[in-house]
Amino acid sequence: MADILTLVFRTFTSQTALRNDVTPSLPPAAPCSTLLVGNQRVSRSMLLLAAVTAASEMGIKVVFFAQTQIQSLPVSLQKCVPSLSPESLKKITFSYPRTLEELLQQVASLHESPIPPSLIIVDRLEGFLCCPAGSSHSGLHSGEQSAAAHVAALLCDTAAFLTDLLEQRGSSSAPCRIIASFLSGVETDHDSKDSSATDPILDVLDRYFQTRCTLDQNRGYEAAAAAAEEAWHIYLSGRRIFAENCPDKPSLAQEWQLFIFPDGLMEFKLV
Repeated sequence: MADILTLVFRTFTSQTALRNDVTPSLPPAAPCSTLLVGNQRVSRSMLLLAAVTAASEMGIKVVFFAQTQIQSLPVSLQKCVPSLSPESLKKITFSYPRTLEELLQQVASLHESPIPPSLIIVDRLEGFLCCPAGSSHSGLHSGEQSAAAHVAALLCDTAAFLTDLLEQRGSSSAPCRIIASFLSGVETDHDSKDSSATDPILDVLDRYFQTRCTLDQNRGYEAAAAAAEEAWHIYLSGRRIFAENCPDKPSLAQEWQLFIFPDGLMEFKLV
């Protein structure tokens, strides 16, 4: 299992699909960093679903960073997890740094927490890097790429440090994982599975994040055929996927479908 996102996919697999391997369990004990690339609205819903799944099913502490305040849980999350308890939500700490500097300071201070988090989530990383969606990166200054490298390196180093800290304390919540979302400003080809590869910031982030999870909207017939409002393809790629697809291990699922229904329910299907 690549990361907690894959656990989310398996936990919320379509009811019509076989669900022989959806028992919630933590992925293998090795640090994992995942970059979620794609639509802002869907990405945030998936990040929140990952946070809630980790807190409620695994009982681990989660820190969720975002620039804009989350006033309420999206309808999709309420539909997927109708029995979410207040106690589970207490395991999630929401923090709202406004600038890159504030984000760096707050990430660097995570080790001071009495109970270190086992999952760090950063929503819309491009907002902290001052790279608004839809803008051209053709004249991108090297300073912005350096900022991307700085925050990515700090996240990875912090996760490694917190993993050691959790292991020293004998915590079953180790290791600490990272999931961040990023929306490229480069115009992309919707038919490409690696559609944002020409973005220089994304190139930098890929050097640090072990796994990329790419969202690509399916504009064909599949949504209508499933009586869904939207259909999305989810592609997993990166160093972690390659490393874990070893001959002596089961092959990791690299492609999923996400269906979003008119009532807001989200369901995943293994391709």
